[in-house]
Amino acid sequence: MARLLIIEDQEELRTHLVELFRQRGYQVEHASSGEDAVPLLGDRDYEVVLSDLRLGQEIDGLDLLEFIKQRSPDTEVIIMTAYGSVESGVIAIQRGAYDYLTKPFREHEVLNLVQRALERGEAHRTASEPVTGELHALDEADLEPENTKVIGRSTEMIGVMKLVAQVAPLDSTILVTGESGTGKDLIARALHQLSPRRDRPFVTVNCGAIPENLQESVLFGHTKGSFTGAVQTTEGLFSEANKGTLFLDEIGETALMTQVKLLRFLQSGEVLRVGDSKSRNVDVRLVAATNRDLRTAIRERRFREDLFYRLNIISIELPPLRARQRDLELLARYIIRRCSVRLGLEVRDISPDALGVLERHSWPGNVRELENAIERAVALARGPVITPADLPVLEPRDDPSIDRSPVVTSLELPPIPMHDEVLSLAEMEYRHIQHAMTVFRGNRTRVSKALGISKSTLWRKLKQIESTDT
Repeated sequence: MARLLIIEDQEELRTHLVELFRQRGYQVEHASSGEDAVPLLGDRDYEVVLSDLRLGQEIDGLDLLEFIKQRSPDTEVIIMTAYGSVESGVIAIQRGAYDYLTKPFREHEVLNLVQRALERGEAHRTASEPVTGELHALDEADLEPENTKVIGRSTEMIGVMKLVAQVAPLDSTILVTGESGTGKDLIARALHQLSPRRDRPFVTVNCGAIPENLQESVLFGHTKGSFTGAVQTTEGLFSEANKGTLFLDEIGETALMTQVKLLRFLQSGEVLRVGDSKSRNVDVRLVAATNRDLRTAIRERRFREDLFYRLNIISIELPPLRARQRDLELLARYIIRRCSVRLGLEVRDISPDALGVLERHSWPGNVRELENAIERAVALARGPVITPADLPVLEPRDDPSIDRSPVVTSLELPPIPMHDEVLSLAEMEYRHIQHAMTVFRGNRTRVSKALGISKSTLWRKLKQIESTDT
């Protein structure tokens, strides 16, 4: 029987939780304050501790969390809070808590969460040896373990892979960010393959490729007859990924209604098929990725802030290829070998001159663009070594005709007259946008990034400016 400690200063709730878990066979002990809990935690071990965040005295839930993790790292801690914002729960998870519950919560939510915490603790105990063995591969100089296919020896990529190795054994939700083509899908697969779930399904879906009206059905399933064309019941990708990992690529492209259901899963571990009236539990580790600025999407009300905090518990940011030049040669030779085998050709290497051409390019399409260039070169190579003549036309990074100035994250407004003229907010915004357009020579993508707005918002404001000028 699992041993559970409940720490809650509200007597009615504490008594209810104690009875709820004892009826289901748990060994339950309880305390009404942090001061009362410390002796219990010092005397014996618990599989799970369920603690309120604010206990009303000197020792609060975060203090207890630190004490528990120092004394018994394998104990899973769930924080309950009715106070503050989502950030307090995120802070608890970042400090080692398994998850948090926001009061008021339903019985099945706390029961499911404690059960999942127990299962994770058991998985870590039984899988610690295999995981440790596989992580040794990440200490090699070129970080080229066969199970991850993540290639790099630059400082930036070594840092990324060390973080992957650290968080992969956890069940925490991961948000992978980075420009298009940087290999976010490979990081997601590495997180799965280095976790206790490695022998379970790894299911990937590009959210941007699913029409908004079908997202709920694809992810959560639907019942027969729930909508026109639903000729049979389907389970959905969450059920397909049960006990494994679900990778949601381009999470920023999900519809708001889909985001509501994703949030519900992250809070309760339950999914509800379209047209169904009964929720079902699934055990899925979620990894999400995006090349968009989700904070901007939140400001524009296209992405839920509470979902963002749930996804962003652990964030892994991938550097663009132009920021990891040391990896370019290693990547090029690896891609050459892979393409040669796949195409059945005898191309084995790349000449120093051809490598120089690659190094002078800025790679706006990142690793994906490099893969395309190398595959073309392998296919057209006149001999076993790729030469500059085999490569596609690549613009050099130092071409004066190309604007490669660094992205400005903040702009100074033109001087505002100091006499009696008072500018309206609209006029100040007008000048700010015009100044940004001048700095970036009309490049709307870079202007929108610098101003922290979407391209559609910038386009709308420019149209307003044009109509005002005319």
